[in-house]
Amino acid sequence: MTQTTPPPFDPRPGIALQLDEGLRLVLAPNPSPMTERGTNTYLLGTGVVTVLDPGPANPIHLRAILAALAPGERIGRILVSHSHIDHAPGARPLGHETGAPVLAFGDADAGMSDRMRSLSRQSIGGGEGIDQGFAPDERLPDGTELDVGGRALRAIHTPGHLGNHLCFHWGEALFTGDQVMGWAPSLVSPPDGDLTDFMASLDRLEAEGPTRLYPGHGAPVADGPARIRALRAHRKGREGAILDALANGADTVQTITDAVYTDVPAALLPAAARNVLAHLIDLAARGRVAFDGAITLSARVAALPARRA
Repeated sequence: MTQTTPPPFDPRPGIALQLDEGLRLVLAPNPSPMTERGTNTYLLGTGVVTVLDPGPANPIHLRAILAALAPGERIGRILVSHSHIDHAPGARPLGHETGAPVLAFGDADAGMSDRMRSLSRQSIGGGEGIDQGFAPDERLPDGTELDVGGRALRAIHTPGHLGNHLCFHWGEALFTGDQVMGWAPSLVSPPDGDLTDFMASLDRLEAEGPTRLYPGHGAPVADGPARIRALRAHRKGREGAILDALANGADTVQTITDAVYTDVPAALLPAAARNVLAHLIDLAARGRVAFDGAITLSARVAALPARRA
């Protein structure tokens, strides 16, 4: 992809924004504390266009996507990064309207780690915002390459935020869905999300060496590797804060959340608690903490002595 000086990022719902050569964005009208201004729907290529993340099943947004096409253009395929309700439900109506197939890693349960699949049978909550009925017309295994606008677009399986999460590498650009965003860290909510997988996916994306990131929400990120490193450091910082809270007497998900997330608005504390649970499950797998009995939201947790190298 030819890199040019990007225009100011100030999208308006329903109005196509040209981001680069062969790349347009249509912002969905679904702003929230979890989606920033809304979902970024990307149109890749010209002529036969690939749509990435058609967003919610909103008729107004569907019309805006179709209106973004130039005369004579058509939609050839629809890609979905993952099956959350702010990314996936619009795929089926758009497919019906255009005849384009829907491609994704798999259905809502695809890619879930064995540990999380086992935990899904316990009382740990989860399931927030998932399009449970989502199923693609065609599966995109890791490493699949598609010809998009005369350039190879490669699917990269990046579980963590959700088991079926995909990122897409296109030239020097990387479409990162909800794995990497510039405006906020991603939610990891077990059993749908797995922090161990999330950190491994960050490592993989950094190894890809992307120059510019196009996330599922928020503005493009000019220095991809720096943002990935910052997110990794943020997670390590949260881990340290959780271990400090345990050392100071906190011993449940809720008391740890209260101790660690002191500057978070009350409306976001439930999401913060899900992140704490994700960290505790990861720490337990690494022998750093132990749950008193089964892993549940109310279980007591204790730190374990650090293993000697």
